[in-house]
This record gives sequence, C-alpha cells and structure tokens, in this order.
Amino acid sequence: MKSRRLYALFGLLATVFGMAVGHLVASVMKPDSSPVLAVGSAVIDNTPASVKEWAIKAFESDGFSLGPIDLAARNYDKIILVGSVLIGVLVLAAVAGILTRRSFRIGGGMLLALVAVAALAAVTRSGASFVDVVPSLVTAVAGVAALWVLHRKALGQPLDPRTAVATGGARKLSKPATHPADAAATGSADTPATTRRTVLITSGIVAGAALVFGSAGRFIGNLRARAEDIVLPSPAAGEAAPAFPAGLEDKVKGITPLRVSNADFYRFDTRLDTPVVSSADWSLTVDGDVANRLEISFDELLEMPMVERDITLTCVSNSVGGKYVGGARWLGVPLKDILDRAGVGSSADQILQTDFDGMTISTPLDLATDGREALLAVGMNGEPLPREHGFPVRMVIPGLYGFISATKWLTKLTLTTYADQEAYWTKKGWDTITPIKPSTRIDTPRSLSTVPGGELIIGGVAWAQNDNGVTKVQVQVDGGPWQDAEIGADVNNVYWRQWFMTTKDLKPGSHRVSARCVDGNSETQTSARAEPFPEGASGIHTVLFTVG
Repeated sequence: MKSRRLYALFGLLATVFGMAVGHLVASVMKPDSSPVLAVGSAVIDNTPASVKEWAIKAFESDGFSLGPIDLAARNYDKIILVGSVLIGVLVLAAVAGILTRRSFRIGGGMLLALVAVAALAAVTRSGASFVDVVPSLVTAVAGVAALWVLHRKALGQPLDPRTAVATGGARKLSKPATHPADAAATGSADTPATTRRTVLITSGIVAGAALVFGSAGRFIGNLRARAEDIVLPSPAAGEAAPAFPAGLEDKVKGITPLRVSNADFYRFDTRLDTPVVSSADWSLTVDGDVANRLEISFDELLEMPMVERDITLTCVSNSVGGKYVGGARWLGVPLKDILDRAGVGSSADQILQTDFDGMTISTPLDLATDGREALLAVGMNGEPLPREHGFPVRMVIPGLYGFISATKWLTKLTLTTYADQEAYWTKKGWDTITPIKPSTRIDTPRSLSTVPGGELIIGGVAWAQNDNGVTKVQVQVDGGPWQDAEIGADVNNVYWRQWFMTTKDLKPGSHRVSARCVDGNSETQTSARAEPFPEGASGIHTVLFTVG
C-alpha cells in the first residue's frame, strides 16, 4: 500500500511540475495557451447555462462577502467550475503514477493522454494557431521526464537507460516479494541503491522546481499585465461630465459607493486570464453592411472627439440582490460617430462585436442607435481602461445588459443580421433584446447578519436605466406597509441611486426587510420573480437579519 501511495505522489508531482513549466512557457508566448487555462476555458465554454447560473448564484450571496465586492465579483464561480475539473485531473494523475509502478509505458502514456486533452482545448479555441499547442507539448515533455526520474529513483536504477543496460538493467532483489518502492517508503535495506532519503530529496527537488517555475510564470504574467503609460485626451468642448455629486457612503456605513473604483468594479467575462493587448498593435475594423470599411488605430481613435459620461453597467447574470452591477465614469468616442463615418446600410439589424480573441457579442442596431449614448470607451474613472476591464478599448452602452453590449478588448464591429450570424451568448439560448430591468439592492444590513438593537439604518442602491431613472425607493419591514426611503444624489437617468431609511425600536429576534424602486414613469419595480436566464432577473430583494 505504501508503494502505491508513493507512486500516486509521483504522478501528482510530475503533473504539477509539467503544468508549472507549461504555464511559464505560456506566460512568455501567449498566456491563455497555458494548459490549465486552456482546459478551464473549455470547461466554461461548454458548461450548460443552468450550471453556470447555479455557480454564479451560489457564490454571490452575502454569506461570502469580502466587503463591497464579494467572491462572485472576483470570479470565484469560475474557480469552482474549473477547480472541480482540476481535482479530477489530479486524481487521474495519481492513477497514472500508480500504473507506472507496474509499467512506465502505461503510466506515462496516461499522463500524455491528459496533456493531449489540454492541447486539443488550446488549439480548438477561437483565434487559436499552432503556437497555442507549444505550452502543452512542453508540459508533456516536462511531466513525463519528471515521472521518469522519480520512477527510476524508486527502483534504484540509473537515470541513463544506457547505463542500466550496461549494468544488466534493474538489480535483482534479495527478497522478491517486496516491491522496491516499499523499501524506498520504509527505508528498508532491501534495495541498497535506493534509500528513502534519495527518493524524498528527488521528490522535494521536483516540488521545489514546480513552485519556482509556477511562480516565475505568474511573475511574468503580472509583469506583462502592467498598465501601459497612456495619456488620455480631454473630453471635447462641452462634453465633460458634470461635477460628480457626493455619495452617501460617509453617512451610511456598508452602502456601496456612488462611484465604484476600478479595483472594486465587478468583472464578468469568459476568460480565466487577464488579456494583454498592446495599444500599438490594436486596431478597430468596421465592416459588413457599410458603405466604407474602416480600419482605425488606437492613436487615430484618441484623436477623435471624446465624451465623458457617468453610466451604470449591469450583467444579465446578476441575480436579485446580486453584485454584478456598478457605476463608473467613462471616457470614449461615441459609437454614432464611428457608424456615421462607416455609413450603415439598410439590411443590418445587429452590430456583431468581436474581441481580440474571437469572442462575439451582438447588439440590436436599433437599440444601439436610438439616442442612448453608446461609447467606445478608452478611460474609466479618470484613468486608462484597466486590462481586466477591456484595455485598450471596450464598448459601453447604457441601459443594455453587458452580454449584448459591453464587449471588452474590442477589435471589430460587423454590421450584419441575426439571420446571418449568431454571437456567443445567442448560441447558448440567451435572448437578443434585453433592456436592463429596474431593480433595488439592499447593502445593509447584510443577509443573516446580527445587528445591535436601537437605531438601524437600512440602505442600498437602485437602478432603472430604461425608464427615466429612479425617482423613489420604498422599504418594507417585517411585512408592514411600504415606506418611502430617502434617496441620494441624482447623477443621471442611466446611473444608479443610493438610498437609506432609519428604523428604531426593532425588538430582539429575527426580522425581514424588502426594498423596491419606482421609475420616472411612476412604474413600480415588478415583484414577479425571474431567474437571470434568458433575459435577466426580476423580483424584490429581501434580507433576513437578527437584532441581538
């Protein structure tokens, strides 16, 4: 049994070592070609929508809070999905190691088969080339080599096969009934050429090397992901956003800031890495049903008239009370200016947006051009776009969920029809026309929290980006009457609003609070419950808490 455990450890060490070396090579060449990321991305791409939504919902609850941005906002749903696959890979790696105990060809072959899956995932992704398979090839060589070294050490045989042949191959044991690895694990003298110390040192070297290579890959990746030194232009005359009003965050503890910082802004996309796209190599292509095909460089885009707007973005996967929503100040070129220059034809009904890696998102043409201020954004909160939020250029369209509007790392706009081309999310069954539904979120008190007695401040944010903004927020405590809350500054109709209400004399024990908003058309937010798939969530956010 000890020998099986030892060989299982060999399989794990060899696999981790191979992955670390492959990740290092990928960090130098193309980060998303790393075997780990390639398999993880394939898992995300092929996971059914229902499973994805379960993972998102399960890990965005207040019970996993890390302050203003919870675990879901840090993509822990992806980690759970991919982590389960990684565990499976490591289990198979351990099995491969055990098989090596009897036959290195079988165990090593199984390890190669695992890497072949990663290679296939890497080369079949959109925008992939033969170069994407190189990290997987390196992983295969490094992993099998490490397994070979550990296997030979356990047998007490020379690492050079020619030496093994010259000395008659594996030494015969004085006690054939005892496997050499048992001796290595117990320190027995049955195999004089192999000691427990030798095996442990070799295993330690492999583990240490895996740590070094993995850390080096991470360091290089972080180095490449550093922000470029870009000087953003000023907004055109009369196009700067108004002075930003003060929020309620200094008055209401625990409420989301009126403007979310770049570091805390939610991220939702299908990628496990942070893409590194150079502004010098970037260009935007506008083609399809247009009179003039355009090719615009980043410098040319920066020379165009810029506008500055405060806009709240919302992800369609945001559940009732979820965290996939945030307000920020954006700087960019109006989409209308680009489309006017291209000259849109009469047959197109969608704008098919494509990122640098072939990911596609489709926007209904009539919604993108109905007067809302859609932007090709280059700046966020007074800084160049962070890489994780789409640098060099992303699309920002107010009032539409991100999955039909907010393409990051944007490189192409194709004027086409839904009948001719389907985007990524459309193929997965999501709706194509989905204006953001009015919604209200309670930030404080936290769900299932315990609060002291006496005065209690209830607060949060509300948005109604397609119905003339939020004009009123109402709160219900313990099923009682709906009461008007105090609302914060009105930035504009496409920006969220903070709100709060003070309650007193809540008795010790369990309590329930709910909140809803009323829009500029005097329409009250619906209480009808709907899950995010396929057109966005709806319903009333309710929080249970205890007064201690």
